[in-house]
Amino acid sequence: MVYNCTNNILSLLYPAPCLLCDTPAQDAICPDCQADLPHNRHSCRCCGLPLTLADEATCGHCLAHPPAVDRSFIPYLYAAPIDQLIGRFKFSGQLAQGRLLSRLLADHLRQRAEMPDLLIPVPLHPQRLRQRGYNQALELAKPLARQLGLALDHQSCRRIQPTPPQHELKKHQRKRNIRGAFQVTRTPAVNHVALVDDVVTTGSTVNELAKCLKQRGVARVDVWAVARTP
Repeated sequence: MVYNCTNNILSLLYPAPCLLCDTPAQDAICPDCQADLPHNRHSCRCCGLPLTLADEATCGHCLAHPPAVDRSFIPYLYAAPIDQLIGRFKFSGQLAQGRLLSRLLADHLRQRAEMPDLLIPVPLHPQRLRQRGYNQALELAKPLARQLGLALDHQSCRRIQPTPPQHELKKHQRKRNIRGAFQVTRTPAVNHVALVDDVVTTGSTVNELAKCLKQRGVARVDVWAVARTP
């Protein structure tokens, strides 16, 4: 207890630098940088695509081709400065950035999302996992589950195809690239699941995994991600 009190006092007297601008910040990010984060204020309820409408709506593509994903909660656009946090977290092993991203996501979800029975991080293929050393979706999901008091399952779904990264492909190639990439090895005994990822580009990846889960009897699949590519 004495140790914790001492740490709390020191953090107040000597706050750590903001993860974006290095000015002193009590909470990992300073108020100015937090105000600069690119909010995805009006988006498609299914895929998270930014919309110009003020009310909740469904984009034209999801109306014409209903996805397997039922609801997406994606609070930010993949743009400066949050793209810097995600890049350092995902490619440079700076896990402190991931903890901040998870907290920002949790703050958004508490206000807007219906809580699922289970969180499932989007899995990486073992080859990619060996290269990176960690699954960024799992590193987001672990603190998110603790903060929101939710169960976490990172073993029921596997990525069985070593597909090229989606951001390296053209839009028309992405759906074909991810087809058959996932396997559900154990059916989650729940009705409502949320998939956790860092960035949604076109939605092909999460939609493919949602389709696999629904084929195994899951009734509702949401997507919880930090950022959406416009």
